[in-house]
Amino acid sequence: MLNIRELSQKKIYFASDVHLGAPYHVNPIEIEKKFVNWLDSIKDSAKVIYLLGDIFDFWFEYKKVVPRGFARFIGKLCELNDLGIHLHFITGNHDIWIFDYLPSETGIIVHKEPIILKIDGFRFFIAHGDGLTKHEKSYRRMKKLFQNRVAQWFFRWLHPDIGIKIAETWSKNSRKSNRGLNVCRNENEPLVIWANEFLQKHHFDFFIFGHRHIANDMKINNNSRVIFLGDWINHFTYGVWDGNNFELKNYE
Repeated sequence: MLNIRELSQKKIYFASDVHLGAPYHVNPIEIEKKFVNWLDSIKDSAKVIYLLGDIFDFWFEYKKVVPRGFARFIGKLCELNDLGIHLHFITGNHDIWIFDYLPSETGIIVHKEPIILKIDGFRFFIAHGDGLTKHEKSYRRMKKLFQNRVAQWFFRWLHPDIGIKIAETWSKNSRKSNRGLNVCRNENEPLVIWANEFLQKHHFDFFIFGHRHIANDMKINNNSRVIFLGDWINHFTYGVWDGNNFELKNYE
């Protein structure tokens, strides 16, 4: 019997900023179902899937407890891994506290830093996008605090009902303060400025970012492209590499 998966052309997919469980989603379950349906729709053509952070609006693993919910999503990751699809998760500013549960349960490979790859002869810089630009000094200090093992130890001693409630309040305030910022200003976009400066020392064909909640594919420095993957709050967009070209698509 023919193996359709082996015959089909394999592609690499990218998505970010689903914010599963976010308190500002009108219907969080429907968002999760839609994202899981997208993952199901690409399973026959995917060889690798990169999730570029903020897939969860908040995630913290206690020693014996993980956040409630996300059963459909976690189950789908297990299925994709069982099919032999390589799964990668770059942590974002909302799901920085992913430790060993997801890797051990689903087989996904977790990255705490940007990934640099050569794919089909092209150089890719793949990152969530947080903490890279010059204007994020205060955030970088906060990120170091979040990554501090002592701070994590103290947070772990909070009852989950309290810890998650604090996280939900922070998420709502963060969303309000960033309203109006998620508009791509082309050459004035901070991550575009950062990419142009980075290209002065290192050549990359593609910079793939999440974080900014904008969906845009723009050419910079003549030979390079910066792709913002959008989100699954307003845009429902994702990226796909077919071996020759990168395309930003919308999931209907």
